[in-house]
Amino acid sequence: MSLSKFVIDTSHSHASFSVRHMMISNVRGEFSKFSGEIGYDPEHPESTTASVTFEVASINTREEKRDAHLRSGDFFDADNHPSMTFRSKSARKSGDGLVLVGDLTIRGVTHEVALTVEEITQEGKDPWGNTRLGASAHTRIKRSDFGLTWNAALEAGGVLVGDEVKISLEVEVIKQA
Repeated sequence: MSLSKFVIDTSHSHASFSVRHMMISNVRGEFSKFSGEIGYDPEHPESTTASVTFEVASINTREEKRDAHLRSGDFFDADNHPSMTFRSKSARKSGDGLVLVGDLTIRGVTHEVALTVEEITQEGKDPWGNTRLGASAHTRIKRSDFGLTWNAALEAGGVLVGDEVKISLEVEVIKQA
């Protein structure tokens, strides 16, 4: 078994989320700064490992006041918890993809999550001779599990911010020597 080390090419990757707003629509956002390493062997995908760090201050929902509120102590508390991390603990094959189980830490609180990895591409060479591959992944979490409990009741019933957060990752990685 030969586990190759890859690093995330953030200029060709995307880390996004969506959450229900006022029980009406989904607000989408992203973390524009993140980094990580992947261990991968296409002959033994169950040996896959992943370690990713997201910079909380890089949150972008295309609304600066909302982003400032999300960075505040009401939500991510970026001053005291500047990053979120995912560290895989195990992997298992699932159809043409994988399920990575690992620890997600947000705001100093860690919970195990299952990340469904789909559409793992075959390795390919870029014009500069680097070996690359890509993958799409997703999961759902409850923000309240991680201490992100701020909310406001709506006059008509319900709450301003949903508890379920959908997380989606599109990553392109570069093989390391």
